[in-house]
Amino acid sequence: MASSKPVRRTLTKVQAAVTRAKPKQLKKAAEAEPELVPEVVAFRARKPRVDPQYAQFRLLIRKGGIHRWGLFAGEDMPRNRKVIEYTGERINRRETRKRSEEQGSMIYLFTLDNYWTLDGAVGGSGAEYINHCCDPNIRVLVTKSHILYMTKRAVRKGEELTVDYHFSKEIERIPCYCGSPKCRGTINVK
Repeated sequence: MASSKPVRRTLTKVQAAVTRAKPKQLKKAAEAEPELVPEVVAFRARKPRVDPQYAQFRLLIRKGGIHRWGLFAGEDMPRNRKVIEYTGERINRRETRKRSEEQGSMIYLFTLDNYWTLDGAVGGSGAEYINHCCDPNIRVLVTKSHILYMTKRAVRKGEELTVDYHFSKEIERIPCYCGSPKCRGTINVK
């Protein structure tokens, strides 16, 4: 199997299909091409991980206090430092719409610009596990087709990393469960 790489690398057809496939689709694929079953099972069973190639600090993925998995500081981090780069398969607007409908509640899509989006579910660095908070400790810096997560303030070891998703007020309202005293009640910008 080809190694999964970020933004500019292509993934095997199996990796791309398996990441987005629903259980019924996987069953049909396994019946059609039984020789791929071990590869499919291994890829789907992989645990969430941080790719150290893109992380500047020790980071841990574990059950989050906000939503399912979260990314946590494995060491103290000073203010205004790069933490990790958000990576994933680069997809166009049409594919972005398609995947956002397919993925349901587990969406790891990050808009890079007016045309491109990165799908962290395919070749992600681990940054896709950073949850939303209305009073975050991480900020986003988009530069030269790279999405960088930077510390907004000093972050202590064991603290969950959070960022404000800034979802548009024009889309469906999504409730926020960050628990911050500054919580707006929604992930959308008001």
